[in-house]
Amino acid sequence: MPSHSAETLRLRYVEQAASDLKENRRRQKELFDKLKMLKQEEALLTDILSLTERLNDLTEAPPLPEQPQEEATFTRGRSSGKPATATAGKARRPAATRSAKSFGKAGTQGKQRQPLLGELLTELLAASDKPRLAKELRGELLEKHPDRTPTPQVVRNTLEALVAKGRIRRHRQQRSVMYTRVKSDAQ
Repeated sequence: MPSHSAETLRLRYVEQAASDLKENRRRQKELFDKLKMLKQEEALLTDILSLTERLNDLTEAPPLPEQPQEEATFTRGRSSGKPATATAGKARRPAATRSAKSFGKAGTQGKQRQPLLGELLTELLAASDKPRLAKELRGELLEKHPDRTPTPQVVRNTLEALVAKGRIRRHRQQRSVMYTRVKSDAQ
């Protein structure tokens, strides 16, 4: 009898080991698929960030010259066959007002350009050789530039954009993300 119970026990262990191995392989495949999906999402988000940066660079370009109001502008679908003039229909705002509002830079022609948030964060990182948290950088930014009040998310997004451009480097320490400035050869 003892040999029969030992054999039964051995068979249970073998079945349990086979079951555990099967479950382990299923879980590995599941994790592999999830990792593959996350890598695709990361690539997509990196592309989106890159496109956003290029779009931001385009919006910072000087505005195109406005068409004078006296010139005729042509529109499709006019039944009369005549060109529509700038004054036909509803009254239009002056060209200077349109371009200033559309680019959000009203009255900045004579003033000095305020530094971009990315430039300020890069300067703060350059002042220290140790990795810095986004929260620390935001606190120092608010202290040194009280006129600038970006949200913590805006600071993190700006830092990630700088990482994507290769201007700063991201370091992970446990659950924290820290940033340092990339040293260029000229420095």
